[in-house]
Amino acid sequence: MSATGRGKHYAEKGEFATGMAHPLVWLPVYDRRATDLLTGLPVNFMAVKIQQLRFLAAVAQNDLNITAAAAKLCTTQPAVSKQLKLLEDELGFNIFVRRGRTLAKITPPGERVIRHALKLLREAQNIKGISAEFEDEDRGTLSIGTTHTQARYVLPPVIQTFRDRYPNVQFHLHQGTSEQIAAMAEFDRIDFAIATGSRELFGKYVLVPCYRWHRRIIVPRGHPLTAVSEPSLEDLAAHPIVTYVFSFNGPSSLHDAFAKAGLTANVALTACDADVIKTYVRLGLGVGIVANVALNPTEDRDLVSISAAHLFPGHNTWLGFARDGLLRRYMYDFITLLAPHIDRDRVDRAAGCDTQEEVDALFAGVQLADR
Repeated sequence: MSATGRGKHYAEKGEFATGMAHPLVWLPVYDRRATDLLTGLPVNFMAVKIQQLRFLAAVAQNDLNITAAAAKLCTTQPAVSKQLKLLEDELGFNIFVRRGRTLAKITPPGERVIRHALKLLREAQNIKGISAEFEDEDRGTLSIGTTHTQARYVLPPVIQTFRDRYPNVQFHLHQGTSEQIAAMAEFDRIDFAIATGSRELFGKYVLVPCYRWHRRIIVPRGHPLTAVSEPSLEDLAAHPIVTYVFSFNGPSSLHDAFAKAGLTANVALTACDADVIKTYVRLGLGVGIVANVALNPTEDRDLVSISAAHLFPGHNTWLGFARDGLLRRYMYDFITLLAPHIDRDRVDRAAGCDTQEEVDALFAGVQLADR
């Protein structure tokens, strides 16, 4: 039967009907050894509902909490559980390890299924997004995962300008550590990630450099370091240090700097939030080391700020987006608002790169602005 004939045959049987409440992903079986070109999974068992994949994705995105997933989907917990069980029955293996009625963890084959389900749903969303772009290019949603420092000190004027330009775009800002942001990206909870370092956590993202920043030392007025115009690492090592939480992945440039000088940093307290760090510096728990962008001349006038650019290397903050995602017009504009050197053409060229190394080469000659 020709491809046209097969299409007519299925249409006559109603399998391509558009009025179905829950459309099917139709995977015809010609060979028991056949695999689906998109997922690589065997196709001899599958007539999977898109609804089941949405339910599966919602559960994964809500930390295996079926109640939370049901609330997000505007349905009931039993309905979600039933669809998951039907999907597992069709697949022939368990996606989840269960303890009673609770989902304890995802099985290894379940992780593969979820990864491909998210990819399929993302492509479906891309198709829907193309339609929305032509129908109403100034309406939609934008979800960003970022750190407290970016959300509190860098993004407010950017978001304010963006909202003035796109009042009909719903903006969602999620804060977390680099590891938490990477988890959001893995389960497609966000459109953009904005962070510093930890690039190895974002393998499926295109990362473009936005701006450069440096560390500063903060101490209360009257502290001994206020009498030192350019403190050394030895000066810092003589005091307890209060600074950012260190990443669980990769080295810390702060620890590396002390180690190269044959010193050990006396880290008394770490926190994700620059405001928390400043609070404990005010209490006298130690010398603070924070990003220069996290200092406000008015709010922090009771603290003395000292440059640490001569002690620690500068850092590049980057913005990342899914390599196979669809960017709406307002998404391009947000990137340019945050990093004026990144226009739509440069974003598209970066998205067309096969590797992050190619993206880095694309921006190799760009002089990033200092914040």
